[in-house]
Amino acid sequence: MNFDVLAVPSPSYVVEEELLINNLEKMKAVMDQTGCKILLAQKGFSMFKVYPLIGKYLHGVTSSGLFEAQLGYEEMGKEVHTYSPAFQEAEFEEILRYSDHLVFNSFAQWNRFKDQVENSGKQIECGIRINPEYSEIEVDMYNPCFSHSRFGVTLSDFEPDQLDGISGLHFHTMCEQNSDTLWRTIQVVDEKFGPYLKQMKWINFGGGHHITRANYDIETLIRSIQFMKDKYDLDVYLEPGEAVALNTGFLVATVLDTLHNGMPIAILDTSASCHMPDVLEMPYRPEIIDAGMPNEKAHTYRLGGPTCLAGDVIGDYSFDAPLQPGDRLVFCDMAHYSMVKNNTFNGMNLPSIVLQKTDGDLQIVKQFGYEDFKERLS
Repeated sequence: MNFDVLAVPSPSYVVEEELLINNLEKMKAVMDQTGCKILLAQKGFSMFKVYPLIGKYLHGVTSSGLFEAQLGYEEMGKEVHTYSPAFQEAEFEEILRYSDHLVFNSFAQWNRFKDQVENSGKQIECGIRINPEYSEIEVDMYNPCFSHSRFGVTLSDFEPDQLDGISGLHFHTMCEQNSDTLWRTIQVVDEKFGPYLKQMKWINFGGGHHITRANYDIETLIRSIQFMKDKYDLDVYLEPGEAVALNTGFLVATVLDTLHNGMPIAILDTSASCHMPDVLEMPYRPEIIDAGMPNEKAHTYRLGGPTCLAGDVIGDYSFDAPLQPGDRLVFCDMAHYSMVKNNTFNGMNLPSIVLQKTDGDLQIVKQFGYEDFKERLS
């Protein structure tokens, strides 16, 4: 963290441009070595203020539907890949307008929309999402291949006679994992779908690759990419979301009050439920700068948000000195899956969005207020 915590609004997400560039440089090195194409998965990070910067490095974006496709098209202006478990008829014409690649979740979806694709007047690459029925994700909520998954076509349901017009296959089976998992996964994909890969132009390895994590094995990623390129002469796409923004952002919060109920408690102006929902969904315990594990330092507090939800608890942390109203706390790694998932439950305002430029200048990109809360209601 290289900014003055008192110089930004509270609460606020602060993204450091220099840290983002460091991540993008790591991805560029992979692309330079392998010739693969890396896309930003907007579902993980959609801070379009930095799309022009990201577009200098990456080949484009992946989208989960119409609005993300339009955002990527308008704000980055490079390749737009769109996948949905089921496209809506009413939106499909617009999706065609913004997309360069479309990935269909089933052959039924492909057959329903392929005439519109062919008559669109533009060159659109189409693919089928496959389910290799192999994943090393232990939590079903995040496992695209768990039993009876709605994502992708299994080998038993694959329809090779419906591949006319299909130029690629897509799989997504990973979440915050290293490249050894990818290597084992592509062996399964190769074994099951190899005969069909021979007919393809490209393959998409999906997301979940923690490429910018400190202990990530880049060499095995490169080996995995080269395996598919060499064996099948395929273009290879990857679509990380979290890895683009990993460890680039912070959430600055303020202590509003302290109290005691069996242990010291601090109430903050930021909410786990509203501002960092993955803390409750995964769940996980975010790090705070200069804080320790419970009882590691002299003063341990349970940190909670200001909403009426009893479970709006961030976690237990210890500090060198007692917390006082007005103290600023800085949560780490809060760029991805925070801004894209936050909400205004309980009438909570959203954190401001701040960008720290490489020259140290702090730019308040956006501040929210009552109208943002009201306009999403009726």
